[in-house]
Amino acid sequence: MHVAILSPIAWRTPPRSYGPWEYVASLLTEGLIEKGIKVTLFATKNSITKANLISVCPRGYEEDSELVPKVWECLHISELFERGDDFDIIHNHFDFLPLTYVKMTSTPVLTTIHGISSPKILPVFKKYNNQSYYVSISNAARIPDLKYIATVYHGVDLSQFTFNSKPGDYLLFFGRIHHDKGTKEAIKIALKVGMKLILAGIIQDKNYFKRNVDPFLDNDLINYVGVAGPKKRDELLGGAYALLNPINIPEAFGLSVVEAMACGTPVISFNKGSMSEVILNGKTGFLVDSIEEAIKVLKKIDIIDRAECRRWVEKKFTVERMVDNYIKVYESILAKDKN
Repeated sequence: MHVAILSPIAWRTPPRSYGPWEYVASLLTEGLIEKGIKVTLFATKNSITKANLISVCPRGYEEDSELVPKVWECLHISELFERGDDFDIIHNHFDFLPLTYVKMTSTPVLTTIHGISSPKILPVFKKYNNQSYYVSISNAARIPDLKYIATVYHGVDLSQFTFNSKPGDYLLFFGRIHHDKGTKEAIKIALKVGMKLILAGIIQDKNYFKRNVDPFLDNDLINYVGVAGPKKRDELLGGAYALLNPINIPEAFGLSVVEAMACGTPVISFNKGSMSEVILNGKTGFLVDSIEEAIKVLKKIDIIDRAECRRWVEKKFTVERMVDNYIKVYESILAKDKN
């Protein structure tokens, strides 16, 4: 089996810090190679991989403002599809745009739908419903009008996350600084309970940061530490008393939630989207519906066994499990394609 993985090119694969889609594409690529599967990765030229790397874009366009995203996206996607017949499976991690190229090749195309940024992109997915294959990253993320071949949860590389049996004295918010992720709500929770809060993540909405985060940074309780790379991420997640995830949107998966639990850190999350699939309520964290509920359950965090958080991830969300599940999907597609 020869698999082509199409990674996004907003960031390097794997990303230095932020870049969740590139991160998953990288974990899958390297995991498939460990299983002896031939992989060609389409990603930026500075990407790091054991796969055969094919690239046209020198670096992630989010890292170089001179690169016009649409120009390089078109060149990147077309580079794969012009070679499409060289592969047994094309696995798209690049959202909806590559679907418009599927008729350039007879090779089956699988798309992992990492998220729906807007209902306005759905017409593309609907058009290619019967001409390609879709995987959801949680059952909650499924769109009723789309056909899915499977749900495959993201996996994490446990070797990158150190288990810490002893809770720290701070709360952590780890993710995009944006209304969708609930940064403002995390600050409100921390201030009401009087606990130190560390904020880590890319500032995706500068006006939101200016209005809802910056005014509180003079307070000794609230600290913004910027974007955290792998080493700092491990330290922050493992050292936290709890991860706050007061999301304002239905989360399709939630990598930071799994990563926190991998370190033994319980999660308090608003119960939206996939959170009831990712968090074992009362065992690896708490699902709540409001700031007030989040404050109440913070008093119960001590009942969470941090070792149980790690075991939950080992059972459900390892990179090995993700890779095995994708191989099953590939085999299913190839069997259908022969008939």
